Amino acid sequence: MSENRSTIVTGGAGFIGSNIVAALNARGVDDIVIVDHADSEARRRNIVDLCYRELVDKMTFRKRVLSGQEPAAKAVLHMGACSSTTEMDLAYLNDNNYQYTRDLCTWALETGARFVYASSAATYGDGALGYSDSDDNTPGYQPLNPYGQSKQKFDLWALKNGLLDSVVGLKYFNVYGPREDHKGAMRSMVNKAYGQVLETEKLQLFRSHHPDFADGEQDRDFIYIDDAVAVSLFFMDHPEINGLFNCGTGQARTWNDLAAALFAAMDRPVSIEYVDMPAAIRDRYQYHTEADLTKLRAAGYDEPFLSIEDGVKRYVESWLGREAGSPPARR
Repeated sequence: MSENRSTIVTGGAGFIGSNIVAALNARGVDDIVIVDHADSEARRRNIVDLCYRELVDKMTFRKRVLSGQEPAAKAVLHMGACSSTTEMDLAYLNDNNYQYTRDLCTWALETGARFVYASSAATYGDGALGYSDSDDNTPGYQPLNPYGQSKQKFDLWALKNGLLDSVVGLKYFNVYGPREDHKGAMRSMVNKAYGQVLETEKLQLFRSHHPDFADGEQDRDFIYIDDAVAVSLFFMDHPEINGLFNCGTGQARTWNDLAAALFAAMDRPVSIEYVDMPAAIRDRYQYHTEADLTKLRAAGYDEPFLSIEDGVKRYVESWLGREAGSPPARR
């Protein structure tokens, strides 16, 4: 019976994954298998306050799946992938982000587990074709980096094989919030900027190298982690709803807006310094992202999303402003 099966969260010591485990715990669920490497102090801090049945590394777990030794699960929330937009090892990305996802998807469907996986807004490339998650538009997108290409490759495989009628892929936009400290250069700007402002009383943002955007007016769809988790669990709870879906707020906000929200949350005057964008990323930089929520809302998800002002304030008060490494305040 599926009621007696565990819930598997890959990448469960990472950012979105550990927050999903925390949300499951808040529901009273602790029969959870976390698939990840808790190989750093920051990752260990992500799960120190969480309840779960087993922590297993990806290699061991994957072998168990492929050999038929892994017990059938109730649900697989597959958040475990390389999320670095600067990773250039194509073989690694193909195996880790594409083939591994294929393995888990196939296994989940064969064993009757609900399968929800992390895709990415990076699949949309420069945004010239828009940000619609419709099946008709998906094949035309051209990601700007190998990370986005690896995510797009799995989306297309699932679409071609008719699997999007049975599983859910979530195109996460710019997620920020607690438990991302381990991500290094891939941390959100809010996380990195908090330390900058504490140390220097100012924040550096990239100058614009596009004639249609003033400095700091490049924009993104910033979504707070609690909202991203709520969307993820909505689809876990509704196995009758399937397909690719955007996971963003549907409202783009500028980097200047984000900076103002952070300074307000820290009770400091706004002080921004604009610096040149590294030449190596200028041709691959997204100047605008904004989730089209038509499909998500039609699927029945009707919860509001936090504004960046409210999200940044919550992040600062519940995590960044507390002693480094302490778990977020329970709400």
